[in-house]
Formats: sequence, C-alpha cells, structure tokens
Amino acid sequence: MRQAILVGVVLFLAACATPPAPVVRTAVYLDDAAFAPRRVPVQEDIFAVTAAMRRYLTTDIARQLRKEGTLRGLVAALRDRAQLQLEYDGTYTRTAAEAFDARAGNCLSLTVMTAALARELGLSVSFQRVHADRVWTRSGDTLYSSGHVNIILTLPLASESGAMAPMGGLIVDFTPGVDLRRQRSQEIGEHTVVAMFLNNRAAEALQRGALAEAYWRARDALEHDPRYLEAFNTLGVVYARHGNLALAERVLLHVLAAESENVSAIANLVGVLERQGRRRESLALAERLRAIEAEPPFHFFDQGTAALKRREFALARDYFLRELARNAYYHGAHFGLAVAYLRLGQTSLAQTHLATALDTSTNRKQHELYAGKMAWLKAHGAL
Repeated sequence: MRQAILVGVVLFLAACATPPAPVVRTAVYLDDAAFAPRRVPVQEDIFAVTAAMRRYLTTDIARQLRKEGTLRGLVAALRDRAQLQLEYDGTYTRTAAEAFDARAGNCLSLTVMTAALARELGLSVSFQRVHADRVWTRSGDTLYSSGHVNIILTLPLASESGAMAPMGGLIVDFTPGVDLRRQRSQEIGEHTVVAMFLNNRAAEALQRGALAEAYWRARDALEHDPRYLEAFNTLGVVYARHGNLALAERVLLHVLAAESENVSAIANLVGVLERQGRRRESLALAERLRAIEAEPPFHFFDQGTAALKRREFALARDYFLRELARNAYYHGAHFGLAVAYLRLGQTSLAQTHLATALDTSTNRKQHELYAGKMAWLKAHGAL
C-alpha cells in the first residue's frame, strides 16, 4: 500500500565514513549445494544513476539548485510534493533507479535514491542506522522485524562560494512525523547499506516462497558485510523453511554468540526449537525475549556512561557488556568498556576493547579519537 511521505530534515554535524574491516568467516554457515543454482545477479550497483535521473538534476531542478545551492536545493526537491512527488511503498526494495522511476519506495530505497542523486551533484553522503522500537510483522510461521536507515548530506570541503565549508550537513529521513533530534542512531558504511538492501530482497523472496533466491540474496548480503547479523538471521530462517533445522539453529546461535540479546534471532530460534519438539527450551527462550524487549535501545549504554561518571567502574563494565549483547559492533560501548576495564586494572581486556572500538568506528573523527587514546595510553605505559 502506498501513502504520501514526509521528508524530515535537520542540521547535523557529520564526517566521512570509513568501513570497518570484515572479521567474520561466513563460509562455514553456507550450503550452496542445498539450493537451486543462482539466478540473481552476483553484483548489482544499487546506486547507479540513469539518464533520466541526470536529466532531472540538470534540467528539471537546475534553476532551483543554482538559486538555493546543491545541498538545500536537492533537499527542497525531495520535500516538495509538487516536484518528485515521492510516495512510501513498502512492498518491494528498489534500487536508486527503480525508486526514481516509480517515485516510490521504502525508507531504504528512497535513501539509496537520495544518495545516488546527491553524489551526482558532488555532495558527500553518509548513512545512519536508526535505533528505535522495531516493527514486527508475521508471514506464516516467520517473524520479520523492520529496521530503519536515513542519510546525511554534506557539502564537500570547498563550498559553492569557494570558501571552506564547515563539516555540517542535513539528515534526510523518509518517515512521517519523526523527531530527528530525539533519534538514537549509529553511522554505518556503504557496505552495510548494500547488505541491508540485499537482506531486504532476501526477506521479500522468503515472503514469496522463493527459497533459493532468498538464500542467494542473504549470502550476497553476508559477502558485503559479514558483521551484518540480520543477514545471518535471514539465512537461519531460510534454512528453517527449507527443513534444515539443525543448520538453522547453528546460524541463529552464531548471531546470539555475538549478540546474546538479538531479538530477531531469539524470536526465530523460538520457532526452530518448537519445531524440533524442544518445547521447554522454546518457552524459556520466549520468556527471555519478553524480558529483553522491556528495555529501550541504548538503555544499557546510557547507564554505563552514567556509571563511569560516578566512577562506579565495575557497574559500568556490566552495563556496557549488556549493551554489547544487543549491539555487538557498537564502537561507543567498546570504548566505554575499555575505560572501565582500564580503571579496574584489567589492561589486556582494555586494550582488546579499545582496538575493537578503533576497528568498528565509522567516521574519521571517531577513528582519530580512539587511535589517539590508544597511542597516549601506550606512551604512558598503561597498555
């Protein structure tokens, strides 16, 4: 079902994203031989710009871009119902070109389209995964959870007037009524956005009953970002629908080994255990899921930060560990945990988590901060 959308915009300070190096070995969780040969493209440029998109920029809104500047002119075109006339359509995840042609898409499709148009204009682009209450849907015996992503647009270092522009930008969010200033978000790299796109396609194939396509899409998502655990979750559901419950359980347990409170994996593992006749384990896990969902996103990170300020380092450690059980690759929680461990005299663990914070940081400012902290600690013999 389509509906009109509102484009939320707010001023934001941003920096360039630098993707972390993949660390997960995915091959042991794959079973290519169990599915029909691949019939989906191995590589697809979801950000590809078409002639129609270029014509829109160079002709349809050229005057507006000259008058308002590329950044604000593009955002105005996105917001104005008389121009792009964008509609929300969650039935299918579209590439940039498909979303532009249809003038419709879900939040990920419209974000990808915006990124493609912005880059064509020479703007800098970075992406954010928004942490909020998940929207759950059910199709048959499978639960799906919907995440959310938005985009930050910034001018290049040299502004249009020739002066050096500040590292400021605009968040563009395709969700009606959203309060951008109250969002909790985490910057992600383009490789993660591509993985999210492919994972969406996998979930859509699952809903159609196209298990082989779903498998290859989820596999491709993991090739782009082995740390994107929702693609493992999708792969586990594919195996469960295919009848390989043992492999489904193994994949979902891999997710939970990284994030013991990953609600998607727990919800689907409940069903896998039930189908295996392990009702007692299934019921216990379902009860655990209800307890986890009682706390909002970033609750334990906020508690850990507050405990650090009070110099309650053992309590801070415990809170940051709980946060990482939900969000295994959140650099801020790893950094907080490193500080807590350092204050507790556990320098080896402090060094491990500081290195992980450095590895999982998603922009230059964060990377330089953590690298500087590590260099200072080493120079003073603390690590």
